Amino acid sequence: MSINTAPIKWAQRSDSLYITIALPDVKDESINLQNTTLKFKGKSEGRDYEVDIEFFKAVDAEGSTYKVLPRSVQMHVMKKKAKEGEEEEEEEFWPRLLKDKALEKNQDRYVDEDEEDGGFDTSALEGGMGMGNKHQGMGGMGGMGGMGGMGGMDMDALMKQMGDIGGGGMGDGDEPDSDDESDGDLPDLEES
Repeated sequence: MSINTAPIKWAQRSDSLYITIALPDVKDESINLQNTTLKFKGKSEGRDYEVDIEFFKAVDAEGSTYKVLPRSVQMHVMKKKAKEGEEEEEEEFWPRLLKDKALEKNQDRYVDEDEEDGGFDTSALEGGMGMGNKHQGMGGMGGMGGMGGMGGMDMDALMKQMGDIGGGGMGDGDEPDSDDESDGDLPDLEES
């Protein structure tokens, strides 16, 4: 049985990387993140996949997390910070993810260095697995306990906005159905 290379997309902020392994329904996954490498193996749709990459610079494996989701494996990988006593270099954007070659950037999460407002939206990773501690248990299922729901979403305001967009077929109930106006032009149905 042949092993396929898993498709990877990535994006970054000055302090972290967001890596997506774009495989649906991953089973039997093995994810090993070290400070300079990432190794992934898993099955998707009956096929074996793997990835073995060396990062452009060191990362913080202990502070990084991942979660296997229905359509992908999402990873929030923290970039390595300078230790005390070492020269403090400013957190920076990497020119590429890999030490030896370029990889496709995730345009959905990509921002230019000068447009960075904040970190990644990591809400999909809440309750995910820590990547640095091999003896750590399952981190839990994010969003399960109490079923937090939509997190403060005001449905009334949302519906009002949808009505203000120009109707969108939502109507306020005062207008007659458009079907009623043309019913007189149709002949009666005949029985067979």
